[in-house]
Amino acid sequence: MCGISPLVARSHRQFVDWSVDYFSMDSRLKQHLPQPCNERKNMDNPFMARAIQLSLDNVLSGQGGPFGAVIVNDGKIIAEGVNRVTIDNDPTAHAEIVVIRKACARLNSFTLKDCEIYTSCEPCPMCLGAIYWAHLSRIHFGNLAADASKVGFDDSFIYQQIARPFSQRKIPMLQMMREEALAAFRSWQKKPNKISY
Repeated sequence: MCGISPLVARSHRQFVDWSVDYFSMDSRLKQHLPQPCNERKNMDNPFMARAIQLSLDNVLSGQGGPFGAVIVNDGKIIAEGVNRVTIDNDPTAHAEIVVIRKACARLNSFTLKDCEIYTSCEPCPMCLGAIYWAHLSRIHFGNLAADASKVGFDDSFIYQQIARPFSQRKIPMLQMMREEALAAFRSWQKKPNKISY
């Protein structure tokens, strides 16, 4: 039996707060305290611990799915995000998207090249794309996509769809009016004062 278990803690929040405090504690003091559960022994990174705590809090609050993320710049958390799909009626409001939007607003920039993201789960295809577009320097993640799949968040289907020809995808993709659409790209190429991203 672990030294402290969420089953015997007064509340789940208490347990999480204890975990964060434990891992930020001086190593000389830790030897006098009960050891955390095995699955928490690697929670020695305060940024990942915060992302995980956000994911747990989001489940308990009933405001969204079990996902949390933080963005770090110069050793400090500059933005936090949780999954808000159901509370906002927004299928794009994944934790990573939410936190990217907040970080960009905080820095007044559309690029996060000097920042790192810590997310409680391996990013889905949409979030991974957003992370690349935001030019984050590194991705740290907790759960694997396979772990998310086991609790009902399976994005492997999307990867399979991307690999298929347009005509074989579940949602029909019909190309039309390409020449007309190319006009905007030609205009962009000629624009002298465009802001590239």
